[in-house]
Amino acid sequence: MMAKANTNTKSRYQNVYEKEIAPAMQKKFGYKNKHEIPEVTKIVMNMGVGEATTDRKHIENAANDMALIAGQRPVITKAKQSNASFKIRDGQAIGCKVTLRRRQMFEFLDRFVTIALPRVRDFRGINGKSFDGRGNYAVGIKEHIIFPEINYDKVDKIRGMDIIICTSAKTDEEAKELLRLFKLPFNN
Repeated sequence: MMAKANTNTKSRYQNVYEKEIAPAMQKKFGYKNKHEIPEVTKIVMNMGVGEATTDRKHIENAANDMALIAGQRPVITKAKQSNASFKIRDGQAIGCKVTLRRRQMFEFLDRFVTIALPRVRDFRGINGKSFDGRGNYAVGIKEHIIFPEINYDKVDKIRGMDIIICTSAKTDEEAKELLRLFKLPFNN
């Protein structure tokens, strides 16, 4: 019988949030209650696979790569309506997405900031203006091979992906400070 892994232990970034980031946010913005302090609620990763219209194998490869990166199986997204100019039919698989929460979210954020982003060629930081007005941040990655889980030799095609970091912050200023304390390298 296999021993069950302990899922109650906290990830490194979760400990950093509780011990360093939350007190720093409370001091800077003057929150009276610890429940007012913004936190990262979820991370959504999305990968559009346009070439899936011609060959179903592309969507399977993209989903397998995303599963390696995220640590959980992605959901295959389907077209909601037909579009003749893109040769897409209603209900056809056109991408995949995954939503990370709690421990997996913190572990992904840690790997993204400390391992993946420094591997980007000619990296000068990420855009600090990609907030939506409600405290959520979106960043696009041009090559999914920056993640160490992906074996470059087994990749059929280099794909881009969108990563959306959702926070409970009320303003973009609070969200940017939260993510800056998580060591996201903003260039402005």
